[in-house]
Amino acid sequence: MAQEAYVPRHCRVVHQTARRLRIVAPTLRKDAERSYIYEILLRKHPAIRQVRAVPELGSVAVYFDVGKTPRETVLRLLDTVLGNLGRQVASSPQVAAALDEHAPVRDYQLAIEGMTCASCALLIEMLLRRDPRVLEAEVNFATETLRVRARMDKDTLYARLQGMGYHPIALDSLAQRRLLIERENSRIAEAWRRFWCAGLFAVPSIALGMLAPHTPFLGLIQLGLSAPVVLWSGKPIFKKAWALARQRSANMDSLVALGVGSAFAYSLVALLIGRREYYFEAAAGIVTFVQMGRYLDEHARGQAHEAIRRLVDLQPDTATRLNNGVEEVVTIDEVQVGDILLVRPGERIPADGVVAVGHSTVDESMITGESMPVVKEPGHTVTGGCINGNGALQIQVKAVGADTVLSGIVRMVDQAQASKLPIQKLVDRVSGVFVPAVMGISVLTFAGWLAVGAAPATAFGYAITVLLIACPCALGLATPAAIMVGTGQAARSGIYIRNGESLEMASRLTAIVFDKTGTITEGKPRLTDLVNVTPLDDDRVLSLAASAEWHSEHFLAQAIVKAARERELILLEPTHFQSTPGRGITAQVDKRTVLIGNRLWLEENGIASLELEPAALNFAGHGKTPIYLAVDGAPAAVLGIADRPRDNARSAIERLHRRGVKTLMATGDISAAANHVAGLVGIAEVIAQARPEDKLEIIRRLQSQGEKVGMIGDGINDAPALAAADVSLAIGGGADVALQTADLTLVNGDIAKAAEAMALSKFTLRVIRQNLFWAFGYNTVAIPVAALGLLNPMIASAAMALSSVSVVLNSLRLQKT
Repeated sequence: MAQEAYVPRHCRVVHQTARRLRIVAPTLRKDAERSYIYEILLRKHPAIRQVRAVPELGSVAVYFDVGKTPRETVLRLLDTVLGNLGRQVASSPQVAAALDEHAPVRDYQLAIEGMTCASCALLIEMLLRRDPRVLEAEVNFATETLRVRARMDKDTLYARLQGMGYHPIALDSLAQRRLLIERENSRIAEAWRRFWCAGLFAVPSIALGMLAPHTPFLGLIQLGLSAPVVLWSGKPIFKKAWALARQRSANMDSLVALGVGSAFAYSLVALLIGRREYYFEAAAGIVTFVQMGRYLDEHARGQAHEAIRRLVDLQPDTATRLNNGVEEVVTIDEVQVGDILLVRPGERIPADGVVAVGHSTVDESMITGESMPVVKEPGHTVTGGCINGNGALQIQVKAVGADTVLSGIVRMVDQAQASKLPIQKLVDRVSGVFVPAVMGISVLTFAGWLAVGAAPATAFGYAITVLLIACPCALGLATPAAIMVGTGQAARSGIYIRNGESLEMASRLTAIVFDKTGTITEGKPRLTDLVNVTPLDDDRVLSLAASAEWHSEHFLAQAIVKAARERELILLEPTHFQSTPGRGITAQVDKRTVLIGNRLWLEENGIASLELEPAALNFAGHGKTPIYLAVDGAPAAVLGIADRPRDNARSAIERLHRRGVKTLMATGDISAAANHVAGLVGIAEVIAQARPEDKLEIIRRLQSQGEKVGMIGDGINDAPALAAADVSLAIGGGADVALQTADLTLVNGDIAKAAEAMALSKFTLRVIRQNLFWAFGYNTVAIPVAALGLLNPMIASAAMALSSVSVVLNSLRLQKT
């Protein structure tokens, strides 16, 4: 190696050519996560053509323009950047932002166009994770989505993705999702056109190649037939492979492009020099089979997206907005919070809002699962996507875009479909080295056949077959395809799954803890009794209780308020309202201090409840929940509230018992009322008067005993236990905090869906295991068979194309459940 005049301090030259320097730098090895920044700084220099850093080895290879910059200058640049990385970073706004620990962290959910196989997803993940601004990045090829958590704005993230050769699409609103679905349909149509065109020219080319002798004249005809197939139908394959090659990366397109390009180029040269060894028909056939596989794969995955498509279709494209009484039809994207929308009979409600004018019934079954229409009048909330009944409504919009209930449901299904199971991490690691390994095997196949005396053309054909038979797509699709279809099927059944991990864990549950009110029971309690021990009349006592509970979301509180309204009592605005989950509330009403809750709540506030006990025990013995009321520090009344079990509660519990699942009830209600309801539905173990921390302790105790625990609840006091459970299930229509905490949401309150979710989970995992067995088995058998020369290249390409399709079709069996 020639001696450089400049002696570097921070790096050592280990290899150099006229246009390339490779150095070793210990600093880079110690600070591997900043290697991306190092590349950014070097690429800013106009003479630097390409940079390749391998931080694990402390190695950097730099390609540069010798006409603009001599090697010594490049070496000085390398040494300077390494030695003064901190100061260099500060001078670069782009890199300084990357290291700004105070920059806001943003979450993005995007669709990604341009991915052609699972290797694309791995490539995007790898390149994003190398950026120090990116905290998390997860790409799902099956759903074509990207989830990113990063310290960068949207424009910067989009630029990074576009620089990789992919096209990001926002998923902030249902309208954007609808556009994505339209693009998906266009993509399927494009795949069909390319396959049809390829087949039109490939069939005669294959016939000539297999049936006619190889002559220069027929070779020219084959060239004319195969050229449109390779150069037009196969153009997306070569385009993607070239973009990846520029980034020193490879995927399935790289294997196909190498195989097809080599076969076509070899045949062209052979034709020009007069040899009669042509592979034109193989090149055309390979492209045709690959495009057939792409079309079938796109079409099958389009079917798997059916759950999202149906949800998106619930939102209308347009809305009728009232502007000073004048009607105007606007697109849904133009609707803003505060707008007044006119919804005529039979129309879908465009956005979430509150009824301002009108009286009608609304079919909310697509959101809640309840088949009976719900009466809507001024002040009542309505949900976008639901169908208006026979009356006209004017609604004031309260939420649009990503903030609507329907968008939230779609987002939940999306997140579940895009999530990865633990087993997928192993598959990702295998897929990450799969393509380079196959290329290596192809080279060894070529060299091996030459070594045993095979003709170069024969060895070349076998090497191409190895490239074509391998299929990392099947590996990459095995898990996400099943998750996507499984969670979509769950959504159609009224089970919204937040993540793939809970889908996997649901089949392994051995114990489920139930809340009572609103979970085992219908959540529609009504006031049945009131025992008053004060000089005040019953209406006055009920008015005080209802006023104190006016703004509470608890089921029992709503029953008290509803009873007061039915009696047309006057309710007063409460002040100094305080709530203690699992105990009760205190509030000031008409200058009186009102306490409402269970017996312990009164005792904790120093109020004796002895004179209320007989009535309370009588209520509890009949399955009614006793609610204690104290006014100005003295016991005032006990109210009996009845809430009957759900119609299918007993059958749901029996179904869980048949699966070997242990059931428990943990409730804040008193023991007598809790045991009465538990006896009706068949739950043997009851923990009564349980506070939120008690429910949490029950979950942890069961887990310490080796149980896999599920928790089903609906209230604020269930949130800690829901968060601690292995799988948490919230009852749709319950408190927002419960829905946000839970892994699964049972939208129509049907607890029988718990057993259904477990069955679906078991079936999904079985399909995943079948997919993985097929994917690993196919590649394990096919690659050696191809290397031994036992496969024709066209047969290999057909098998490769159909292997990933078979995985998706197997996953679609989940739609039959």
